[in-house]
Amino acid sequence: MSVPFAASPGMTLGVEWELALVDRRTRDLTNAAGEVIAALREGSEVPAARVTEELLRNTVEVVSGVHRVAGEAVAEVADGVDALRRVADPMGIDLISAGTHPFGEWSTAQLTDSPRYAELIERTQWWGRQMLIWGVHVHVGITSVHKVLPILGALLNHYPHLQALSASSPFWARNDTGYASNRALLFQQLPTAGLPFQFTTWDELEAYVDDQLVTGVIDRVDEIRWDIRPSPRLGTLEVRVFDGVPTRRELAALTALVHCLVVDLDERLEAGETLPTMPPWHVQENKWRAARYGLDAEVILDAKGRERLVTDDLDDLLTRLEPVAARLECPEELASVADIPRRGASYQRQRAVAAASGGDLAAVVESLVEELAEPA
Repeated sequence: MSVPFAASPGMTLGVEWELALVDRRTRDLTNAAGEVIAALREGSEVPAARVTEELLRNTVEVVSGVHRVAGEAVAEVADGVDALRRVADPMGIDLISAGTHPFGEWSTAQLTDSPRYAELIERTQWWGRQMLIWGVHVHVGITSVHKVLPILGALLNHYPHLQALSASSPFWARNDTGYASNRALLFQQLPTAGLPFQFTTWDELEAYVDDQLVTGVIDRVDEIRWDIRPSPRLGTLEVRVFDGVPTRRELAALTALVHCLVVDLDERLEAGETLPTMPPWHVQENKWRAARYGLDAEVILDAKGRERLVTDDLDDLLTRLEPVAARLECPEELASVADIPRRGASYQRQRAVAAASGGDLAAVVESLVEELAEPA
């Protein structure tokens, strides 16, 4: 099957930010997305960002338009979150963004009324119902179909850095899972989710899509739910690694990091370089290590099996990307990536709140509500 890729005219970007709705009194999840979005659309301050429902009625997603600069994309979705907060506040509803809710129960989550979602749950059953998770997706425009898979393959080398920085799902159903990102391992249980196959040509990807359609695994290309995937209709590479990101500052930092990484890889391709890749078993191990240990992960760097603490490697990566960030007008956002290990990633902050409050997970939710309200 032919899969046309609508190449982007430039390396623009967009952001999708998923948020959970929580009851202000109980701090539990609330199935009120329809009511909140209806109130927003009836108001006088409809944001430029698109606000949509998702699989579950306890979730809303704020989607930016196409932007050239990371700060502009994040500002647009942040304005959308502010508008949501204004209509949710009188309803007794607060917003959070994290990979999981510390004590939410999937059995009380209601499905959004949609044939697409109903079909997903019918097929995936128990695992589909477990998708009580939230994330952030960053799209970067790719100017040629021939660049998509080489950039994707090389970007997988940086997968653990992205996962560790954003990890925000240590708790699940009132339990500390021992993982920095429980979401990462939950989501890959869905058919076609998880790490992408490392195809070398677009023809190989098209043959894979054809097989998936013929055998009934998917009905549409966008049902391939890889952690990093091409989005042919939009002409982008979509990075879906991140857990839900609790603060605007972190969102800007991680968006800038993705933009700089993809543009750097594109420029190296243009210069005639063969981009480095790793065997899929190294990539898979790195995903697990980052999900388990977060910023304390020792990650595999290359096909030779060299290893290094992820934060040490991150320091060198940020230094190398500084000239790219200057050209993309996001030097401050990229520099603020280094603030995440200094402050503690979200999974570390959540555990600290739980420990300080005697294990009160409602206090953890309260801290997430407060963090989302922080200025950039």
